[in-house]
Amino acid sequence: MRLIKLGGNELDRPGFLDELARALASMQEEVVVVHGGGQSVDGLQEKLGVRPTKVDGMRVTDTASLEAVVMALCGTVNKRIVAALVNHGIDAVGLSGVDGGLLRVRKLEKEGLDLGWVGEIIDVRTEVLNVLLSQGITPVVAPVSLGPEGQMFNVNADQAASAIASALRPRSLDFVSNVAGVKLDERLISLLGSAEAEQLVAQGKINGGMVPKVRAALDALVAGVPAVRIVDLPGLADAGAGTTLTTDSLPARPQGDLAEAEHEG
Repeated sequence: MRLIKLGGNELDRPGFLDELARALASMQEEVVVVHGGGQSVDGLQEKLGVRPTKVDGMRVTDTASLEAVVMALCGTVNKRIVAALVNHGIDAVGLSGVDGGLLRVRKLEKEGLDLGWVGEIIDVRTEVLNVLLSQGITPVVAPVSLGPEGQMFNVNADQAASAIASALRPRSLDFVSNVAGVKLDERLISLLGSAEAEQLVAQGKINGGMVPKVRAALDALVAGVPAVRIVDLPGLADAGAGTTLTTDSLPARPQGDLAEAEHEG
């Protein structure tokens, strides 16, 4: 079983969903999909007169912003993905972390900052996903999650994917981005150790939306997911593509060129 996390920026690229559906249809194994949708949330926030604000790639979520997050991620974005998969013969079902109590959270505390209704996952009800997988159904998960007293919370999609992977233990976790992987001086890093990753974050060479992505990848590795990487859709079927993350302290190995990473969630 594989877990694939979709970056929000890619979802708005013409043809992406059809390419994704064809890629998933060719896989001869169970798949769980987790998605972001930052651009769609930004657009809806602006229509509602709310200015999007992010800290280290994470969306500050007040009550009005939470409404936009729920509407965009659980509604439009999730159903667009499901529709594309079903259209290509994949038996897909969309749900959020609220459905069946799939993702339980507490309020995220970040360095004394109040991010609003942003949650930190404390429990994954894996049986919700396992029931669907056992029936040959591909779950498509939006990262809106359930907190105390029935309060919904926004969760960064990278962190949601990491938490689900840590609980399900898939054979691999792929963060599908609008870029080919992590870069160093405009060149792709094919292999990145945890110590080097944190150093690059501290130096600002890994920044924005790539920060939670890299840290979520490392969290999944520590939890026992055997293979984690950051890759673009064309590289998804190529085991050697993208940036492979490791908990070992290895020197970053550059390879190729790369554009800036996305901001999302």
